[in-house]
Amino acid sequence: MRTAVQGSATRGRRGFGRRHAAKLTAAVLAASVLTACGSGGPGEEKAGGTLKVWVYQDASTKVQREAVERFNKTSDVKAELVEVPGEGYQDKMRSAMGTPNAPDVFFNWGGGSISSFVEKDMLVDLTSEIQKDDKLKDAFLPSILNAGKVNDKIYGVPMRGMQPVVLFYNKDVFEKAGAQPPESWDDLLELVDTFKKEGVTPFALAGTDAWTELMWVEYLLDRTGGAEVFQRIQDGDSSAWGDPAVLKTAETIRDLVDRGAFGKNYASVNYTADGASTLFAKGKAAMHLMGSWEYSNQQANQKEFADKGLGWTTFPALPDGEGDPKNVVGNPTNFWSVNSKLKGAEREAALEFVKTAAEDWYAEALVDNGDVPTNSGSEDMLTGHPAPDYALFQYDLVRDAPNFTLSWDQALPAQQASPMLTNIQKLFNKQLSPEEFVDAMKALK
Repeated sequence: MRTAVQGSATRGRRGFGRRHAAKLTAAVLAASVLTACGSGGPGEEKAGGTLKVWVYQDASTKVQREAVERFNKTSDVKAELVEVPGEGYQDKMRSAMGTPNAPDVFFNWGGGSISSFVEKDMLVDLTSEIQKDDKLKDAFLPSILNAGKVNDKIYGVPMRGMQPVVLFYNKDVFEKAGAQPPESWDDLLELVDTFKKEGVTPFALAGTDAWTELMWVEYLLDRTGGAEVFQRIQDGDSSAWGDPAVLKTAETIRDLVDRGAFGKNYASVNYTADGASTLFAKGKAAMHLMGSWEYSNQQANQKEFADKGLGWTTFPALPDGEGDPKNVVGNPTNFWSVNSKLKGAEREAALEFVKTAAEDWYAEALVDNGDVPTNSGSEDMLTGHPAPDYALFQYDLVRDAPNFTLSWDQALPAQQASPMLTNIQKLFNKQLSPEEFVDAMKALK
């Protein structure tokens, strides 16, 4: 959310873009007016011989500014960075594509965020470009590069840090209870009982924001049925919502709610105003399933807790689950995509520009900014990260993941993502039974 000052850009759904970027006030939004490298906003006419490069405006943008400056020193076709304020970034992007003012290169989340553009042949298929360039092909972790695919073709080059969903825990609360982080699902259920007896909510949950509940559903379905179940859904097979693993996932959610895993008031707790994170940091909750930006969030708002009391671990396997416990869900990264309207020298220049994200200096700049780059072989760089142990944990987690599933609300088209989130919230609030949840999801088209 918009509560941390460093880290990489993320989601952008419903206008908040990165979930851990510093919240922009109205004054800042008014003042920023789509600035960058002397460029104007998306409504301006494109200058001849230049590339309009749209990026989500936040704390990581300085890395992209440097990329533009370096590129322009040697390229005849110049890049012009357009920093678009995060509120409604996706809406602005969708409105502009297909018009004369569309960006030439633009920041996105892959998956559902660009699938409609792919269907309309608006994007350059980068598959062959990447396959013929050995340096580019080997530059990124395979699970990350695959996450940017649409219809098994590559339409995006990774250009920011990774953001897996992590199970965080409060070291002080665990020590007081004589508990250890869960290594199995049985361990997790036992911890629910342990912390309830201690008068501590087992898991912080910002139930007013459905995307926080989505993280639970994503991991539970992955662990229950494997990454293949959601892949079928993402590929357009709505009948996959009827897979037995979906019902089992919904039943597990109901069981957690009934056990009191999230306390009694989670439906009124928010994330945007730091509600859940504060409960967690203050020891009112023992654990918090959240995107990796939670570390930066706590650094910004509860620094002593972040430095001394914040622990992290992986989401456990489920008994008889078919999913690989090394699988990860979340936001693999953000991507550069290239508009197919470009021809000749401008298209070649755009392709050269997006390749800058594969260079060592780019990965090092991300690390200096507090991000964990998606580039292969970045381990040594991470010793210089502001939080090296945490950075290496994330990197190893993603490097070793057989599958990294993109957050469903980004992987699916908007017309499916919004009702999906509503149904998930109703499931958590016991307004839908597990069976009713499955039926509601099967009805999504």
